Amino acid sequence: MEEPKNIRIVDIARMAGVSIGTVDRVLHNRGRVSDENLQKVNAVLAKVNYHPNIIARSLASKRIYHLGVIIPKFTHGEYWEYISRGIDLALSDFQQYHVEVDKRYFDQFNEESFRQTIQDIQLDQIDAVLIAPLFAKQTSDFAKMLDEQNIPYVYIDSDLENEKRMSFVGTNSYAGGRIAARLLSKNIRIDDSILMAQIKHYGVESTQAIKRQKGFVEYLKGSRYQGELHATDLFLDDAATNEKILDSILYRYPQIKAAVIFNSKAYVIGEYLKKRNRTDICLIGYDLIERNELLLQDGYIEAVIAQHPRQQGYEGIRVLCDKLIFSKQPEEKVEMPLDILIQENYQYYKHNKL
Repeated sequence: MEEPKNIRIVDIARMAGVSIGTVDRVLHNRGRVSDENLQKVNAVLAKVNYHPNIIARSLASKRIYHLGVIIPKFTHGEYWEYISRGIDLALSDFQQYHVEVDKRYFDQFNEESFRQTIQDIQLDQIDAVLIAPLFAKQTSDFAKMLDEQNIPYVYIDSDLENEKRMSFVGTNSYAGGRIAARLLSKNIRIDDSILMAQIKHYGVESTQAIKRQKGFVEYLKGSRYQGELHATDLFLDDAATNEKILDSILYRYPQIKAAVIFNSKAYVIGEYLKKRNRTDICLIGYDLIERNELLLQDGYIEAVIAQHPRQQGYEGIRVLCDKLIFSKQPEEKVEMPLDILIQENYQYYKHNKL
């Protein structure tokens, strides 16, 4: 085998019997190359064990990599703010490779908002996309457009397994639902009832909430639990309506001794419990956002299931950059751990910015 450090593009061209331009197109995956010439060049590359200095080449290149990011909009202290911070940190680390990002935001409770956001993306101006696929059908339609134009994309936070996405970065939502059911069942009697709440705004439920609820219900069906499950819809930023709904359902079903909400808005129920001074209901939620943290500290939320949002954001950009810049084959899944946080341990998670 020839020593790779002495091999130049001109040498590869001579050995393969092709032009220097053909070798350049093969190495940089640009332009058209016949199957015959592609085989010739790849055979020589394998023979001499040729590995270009991708990092040095990327630093020297003037090419700009354009990434699209489609995630829910947020206010300070909310879950998606932490994912956005992770994205920004990754962009800082990859800035030297000329990576630019176009962030687009949608209302996570409004399917039409998501549809409009993806319509506004200029596909001819981006190289890859990071998507939060909260709405399955709309995401699938968008994914088909990306597939047709050979634009790689990564799903973050929740997954659609049947799509051709390059990778998924996030947690196992179904397992997250099972964990919530296990926690609640350990804190109540087997015949106590459980309230399952979903936050409604406009449109359908998110893919992640659907998977969590499925995991939750199926765990209880396979356990010794004998109580009843009561489902209700609650509303974002409408405390008065939520109070009426919760007052009514807890009055009609006094055997409810536990509650779960399948997204980061556990505070919607937690703040109600605090206002009514109800310490007899065990509430489980997701994500250590600021409003949940206060209620966890005060004891109105028993536990939250956290999923490393900063790391999710960072890894989503890292996977895309590894593919675009360094031609690395990405992992099919970058699965984040699910952490159970209670009063006694949440400070560690918070201070270490997980």
